[in-house]
Amino acid sequence: MKNIRKRIPDGTLVVLVVLLTAAGLVLLYSTSTYNGRVKFHDPAYYLKKQLFATALGFLVLYVVANMDYHVIAGFAVPLYVISLLLGIAVLLFGDEYNGSRRWLSLGPLSFQPAEFAKVAVIILLAWHICRYKKDMGKMGFMVKTMAMVLPVVGLVGTNNLSTAVIILGIGVILIFVANPKYKQFVGIGAAGIGFIAIFLSLESYRLERLAVWRDPESYDKGFQTIQGLYAIGSGGIFGKGLGSSLQKLGFVPEAQNDMIFSIICEETGLVGAILLMLVFGLLIWRLMVIATHALDLLGTMIAAGIMGHMAIQVILNIAVVTNTIPNTGITLPFVSYGGTSVLFLLGEMGLALSVSRYEKQEFL
Repeated sequence: MKNIRKRIPDGTLVVLVVLLTAAGLVLLYSTSTYNGRVKFHDPAYYLKKQLFATALGFLVLYVVANMDYHVIAGFAVPLYVISLLLGIAVLLFGDEYNGSRRWLSLGPLSFQPAEFAKVAVIILLAWHICRYKKDMGKMGFMVKTMAMVLPVVGLVGTNNLSTAVIILGIGVILIFVANPKYKQFVGIGAAGIGFIAIFLSLESYRLERLAVWRDPESYDKGFQTIQGLYAIGSGGIFGKGLGSSLQKLGFVPEAQNDMIFSIICEETGLVGAILLMLVFGLLIWRLMVIATHALDLLGTMIAAGIMGHMAIQVILNIAVVTNTIPNTGITLPFVSYGGTSVLFLLGEMGLALSVSRYEKQEFL
């Protein structure tokens, strides 16, 4: 006989999330003081805005962690439809910054609907896989599941290729986790490569990114990449110390955003970079543990989707900063500046904590 018992949320995950957000705020302040002083006459400008979003995010985390994730999954379709509508709204009414239309404004506040789309896709796919779990081994089911993601990928990808890649990656990871057969992924991989090749060729600036990646010194757009590599190399083993970066003084443009890892390397050195990556690794491991010990398939899929999101975003950000892959504008979770990002990331952590609150108990 089986019974379901509630327990306290996963304490290890809570500690890791608090540690990452606290370290992120410190590193963000150290990185953003110069830009804050020059642009807004306030060295703490970026810290204040991030601190507000973080406080709001922890409130969301607390509320979601105390909800039943089965109830949240019941709204999977409406949440996905909302993400599509928000994507359309961005195309029609979105605010444009630095050549990209990614933001929607609500009075004095602005946010990126693409961050909401990541969460909506995780919940939708987890719900869909559980609803049709008898068909998981069929190729048609895999194709149908991926096809569900393509509309939001297309909307997001028009102005935010990096987030579109992350959403596609989440879909592939969830299908891989749910599917008992692995040979079919050869076909999916080939189709994915073909889709990416066609998608890149549709716009000349995407192909230009590949050229810049191969030889950044030959292009003006390679300036950010080169300066980021200078920052990484100059940090050495132990770094120059917090607040002592030279590259953040206008050499790495918008250092508090996508390229913040390069400044972290400069100020804290190889040791600091490894410690930060270790904490991220522990967070991803803990999400895997929660997925493994979840009450049911729905909980497993939700936790696995969040784990996949975190892993993809961390790996791609560090790969971009080190010029291992072409520049795609991906932020470093909990560390890069971005109120919408940290708000929804903490919401995802709350969802993972909700999954961790339930366990099966066996009775003789």
